[in-house]
Order: sequence, then C-alpha cells, then structure tokens
Amino acid sequence: MERIASFCVDHNTLTPGIYLSRVDGDIVTYDIRMRKPNIPPYLDNPAIHTMEHLFATYARNSAWKDRVIYFGPMGCRTGFYFLVRNMKHTDAIALIQQAFRFISEYEGEIPGTAPAECGNYREHDLAAAKREARAFLPVIRNWKEENLRY
Repeated sequence: MERIASFCVDHNTLTPGIYLSRVDGDIVTYDIRMRKPNIPPYLDNPAIHTMEHLFATYARNSAWKDRVIYFGPMGCRTGFYFLVRNMKHTDAIALIQQAFRFISEYEGEIPGTAPAECGNYREHDLAAAKREARAFLPVIRNWKEENLRY
C-alpha cells in the first residue's frame, strides 16, 4: 500500500497551529494541532467531545454553514480535522478563530447531549473544553495563510 500524505509529515517537528493538510478538488482539509505530537498530556476525551459539539454547532450556524463538511478529533488526541468546501484560507482561519473564541466563552447546556442525540452523551466536560480553547487562542490569534504550511 502507498503511504498516505499525513504519515509523511515529520510529527517530531510539528508545533501547535493550523495547517493545510490536503486539497481534494474543492474540499480542503485543515489540521488543527492543539498539542505537540508524542508529548503528553494529550487532549482528554471529554474535552474533545465537548469541543467537537460546540465547534460543529458554531460552524454549522455561521455564514459559512453550507461550506462546512466535517469537524472531528484526531485519533492521536492532539487536535482536530476541519474540512470545508469553496472557502478562502483566510476565511477558514477566521472561522476557526471565531469558533475557538465561542468555545472559550460558552455558557449553558452543551448542544446535542441528550441520549437521543449523542452516542456517548455522558462523556462531556465543558470546563475542560473552555480551558483548552482559551489556551489555544493565543497560538492562532495572528495565524495567517502563510502559516498554513507544514
């Protein structure tokens, strides 16, 4: 089998940030790296789960909602994948920044956490999600298109 592109990136040199992972026609995948790979602590599952619900809710209610394809966690627990269609890089970066600000300030019930809505509705941690988002905001505050390269 061919080695996939993401396994060709040297994870020993990665630092937190937003990176352009791949372009497939009009679909762009961004890697949102919140942790340096292979160096604990990794993101906790309850925080990841809550961030996923809040980011997805925010993005799918934004002006870009029709261009958002997917937001979900990396299995290594160092960040998230964000897939969009027909968006400028600058707009995707701005949406990511806005979503993380939304998460960092969120108060109230976590969207989509009823048993009928979520496959693991008990595993959420809003306080941890807010802490993670607050810690990541300074990293991406001045992120520019030229910073997207691995």
